[in-house]
Amino acid sequence: MELIDLKAEIRQGVGKTASRAIRKSNAIPAILYGPQTEPVLLSLANYDFSEIIRKNGSTGLFLNLEVAGDSKPSRTVLLKDIQTDVFGINYLHADFQEVDINVKVSVMVPVEATGVAPGIKAGGLLQIIRRELELICRPIDVPDSVCVDVSNLEIGDAIHVKDIDLGENIQIPHEVNFTVITLVPPSTSKASSTEVAAGEAAE
Repeated sequence: MELIDLKAEIRQGVGKTASRAIRKSNAIPAILYGPQTEPVLLSLANYDFSEIIRKNGSTGLFLNLEVAGDSKPSRTVLLKDIQTDVFGINYLHADFQEVDINVKVSVMVPVEATGVAPGIKAGGLLQIIRRELELICRPIDVPDSVCVDVSNLEIGDAIHVKDIDLGENIQIPHEVNFTVITLVPPSTSKASSTEVAAGEAAE
């Protein structure tokens, strides 16, 4: 697990007016909390935070958070939530959860298909149904992505959540054995493209 450095400051004001003032100063209001952590209101430099998200995404992101004036030199935190404006461009608020690297947490991790499926050579289309999967594990065991080998998939085959084994240290919680990746026949992929085009034209 790679920890990304991020600096923050403690903010005093609360409420919408204070948050708007923070954003006008080119900063982002945030909050830090955790099972053993009293909530702390923070302010982040907009540029620094935006660069981190641009380079690393926001899924399953662990950071080394340094808070100016804090009693701790740094805290290991998980980015739990980001609020953006209606256009998804400007960050309005961020939530961080302080974690113990040896205690299991729930985290979303992106799915990545690896290998070349024989069904693709036959004209099929590989579809990743679940772009992210929830994992329960220690932060030190969180993978950058859930790599799913598709090198044995023929047209009509699918990989379900129960088919994915990430080892004894990582659990994928699920109640239904849902499909993660499937390889559909050419006719299905063409029909899907036609439906999408028709829907866009109607809009």
